[in-house]
Amino acid sequence: MIDLTPLDVRKKKGDFARAIRGYDTPTVDQFLDLVAERMEELVRENTAMSERVAQISGSLSAYREREQAMNEALVAAQQLREDVRTQSTRDSEAIAREARVEADRIVADARRTAQEAAEATRRVYAARARFLRSYRAFLERQIDEVASEEDRIREGQRPPKEEAVEATRGEDEAPREP
Repeated sequence: MIDLTPLDVRKKKGDFARAIRGYDTPTVDQFLDLVAERMEELVRENTAMSERVAQISGSLSAYREREQAMNEALVAAQQLREDVRTQSTRDSEAIAREARVEADRIVADARRTAQEAAEATRRVYAARARFLRSYRAFLERQIDEVASEEDRIREGQRPPKEEAVEATRGEDEAPREP
């Protein structure tokens, strides 16, 4: 294709040879003027369109850059969300482990305290049982002694000497009242 400008078309007016049965020169010149004007309009439109294409291409590339930045931001946000979710899961598991350890420690302390209380209770009951046995033995000795005294009184015997009474008193854990 040949590059023609409107100026090339205007210069061609005088270059055509005249022929006897040729075209009407004023009509051809008028047509060439019309073609040149239309070509000028098309060149202007083409230039305007080229500028518009360049502007749109610039805008398009800016939009593509924004789109890429938004995609990168979206990917970063998704990664951050996943990281936060992972960290939250780790934190909650750590808290749960700590809570279980603390609960186990509290339960162990409670069991130990309960065992100590049960042992103390057992010792108190054992001491009570020893006391009751000892008190029963004391009372039975006292009853035996009262019975002996009653028997002596019935038989008319005299009470034993004070030393014997003192010896008996030493054997007993609690002193007798006179």
